[in-house]
Amino acid sequence: MKFDDILAEVKGFGPFQYRLILALAIPRLVLPFQFLLNNFIAYIPFHHCNISALDDGDVFRNLSSEERLIVSIPVEDDGSLSSCQMFAQPQYHLLLNSSDAAVLPTVLCQNGWVYDTSTMKSTLATEWDLVCERKRVNKSTASIFFLGVMFGAAIFGYLSDRFGRKNILLLSFVMTVIFGFGSALSTNFAIFAVMRFFTGFGASGVSIVSVVLCIEWADIKHRSFMLILLSLDWSLGCSLLGALAYFVNDWRYLIAAATSPLLPGIIYWWWLPESARWLVSQGKCNPAYFYLTKCAIVNGRKQFIDDLKPEVQTVIVVLENEKGKYSMLDLVRTPMLRRLTLIAGTVWFGVACSYYGIGLNISAFGINIFITQLIYGVSEVPAKLFCLFSINKLGRKMNQSGGLLLTGLCLFCNIFIPPDMAVCRTAMGALGKMFSEAAFTVLYLYTTELYPTVLRQNGFGCCSFLARLGVAVSPLVALLEEVWVSLPRLVFAVMASGVGLLTLLLPETNNARLPETIEDVELRK
Repeated sequence: MKFDDILAEVKGFGPFQYRLILALAIPRLVLPFQFLLNNFIAYIPFHHCNISALDDGDVFRNLSSEERLIVSIPVEDDGSLSSCQMFAQPQYHLLLNSSDAAVLPTVLCQNGWVYDTSTMKSTLATEWDLVCERKRVNKSTASIFFLGVMFGAAIFGYLSDRFGRKNILLLSFVMTVIFGFGSALSTNFAIFAVMRFFTGFGASGVSIVSVVLCIEWADIKHRSFMLILLSLDWSLGCSLLGALAYFVNDWRYLIAAATSPLLPGIIYWWWLPESARWLVSQGKCNPAYFYLTKCAIVNGRKQFIDDLKPEVQTVIVVLENEKGKYSMLDLVRTPMLRRLTLIAGTVWFGVACSYYGIGLNISAFGINIFITQLIYGVSEVPAKLFCLFSINKLGRKMNQSGGLLLTGLCLFCNIFIPPDMAVCRTAMGALGKMFSEAAFTVLYLYTTELYPTVLRQNGFGCCSFLARLGVAVSPLVALLEEVWVSLPRLVFAVMASGVGLLTLLLPETNNARLPETIEDVELRK
């Protein structure tokens, strides 16, 4: 007998599973909050040099604020004040004739900057002057966070397969809270960078462990529905982040607010069930029986309780030959697993890089960043609803590939939309993000179905590791706009389309049992 047969007896989708999703929904809000937080805490407002050093007497002091800027700061080609240059001396003749400004000697800002705080009261850029020649340091904060997520995916994937889903979920909760609040209290950028790295490390565990825990409690028929239902908290969080940042527009308080959803999760963590599927794979009959009994009682299947324990013991006997300690090395020991890991890992890299290439660049579309964040979050809901109805009819493979190809098409079309058509550019960007989110949602489910129970969290962690590498790379790809403003979009478009075609090489898992052992994967057609 397979574990899925036991799960069907206790009802693999009922009140017990709904409670599990609701219990994880609040702490999982921390994921979109933290993953997309850089859009606001690293926001670079309009700024110009602090001109107080040019005060050379009564003439300067008697000028209006606007006149002081005219004689102190050169003007860019588009008519805006220079962000990084100032005149070496006040140029009073510019009050009469500004045509000579282009040939006047300028210097870098000598006494700091003055920032426009109308959008964000305080950001990393305004706190530590991460502008002009230090602008790339500001952009690196996203990469630092996602490097932490990347390494956390590998470590938490192994730990979860080794010590169980529930215990490692608590560890990730506590770690994210400690370093999340530590980020908000940082006194310099070096400390902040370390704190953000380990915040990402912990948040990675929240992400991958919670998904696998939910999927392993769902029966074959309802796996896709349960995952899509769980993933709606990401879209909700994306939308709420825009509102949260609007009302909490100081970066320190914003980080603290973005970390706080984990606090109730830590309090009621004891109620969460361990994965009975994992317990069975480890030969732990009594704990598996305990949680399956709870599931049966909550789901109204109490009459099956007495028959459960012998069936659980039967499954454990079948798995006994596969019992052992597994690591990521086992993902490449056998031919099918090796091929699967190579393809799936590459797809994860491409999906994540293109998704965050859109999501971490909300200021590039020309309208209010809070509204753009809200639009991006809302746009993901119809994508997930479409997946809900299509994923079982069209299969995982076609949904995955189609979503990525349409993402690439939207990004490519955006290259040809003029910069002054901000609304149109935002709409096309939101459409691309919608298709990208659809692909990402399917990929979470698809990956859990591709790997066996004994290696599922390791496989998920490996793929997530490569995905976060893609996310860490995406801010660096964005720097290619210095070469050609549309080059980053072209790179993301090609990447999304390429992995969309690569997805077609993966096996279809629609309506198939979750593989329990490595042999199940090797024999799969």
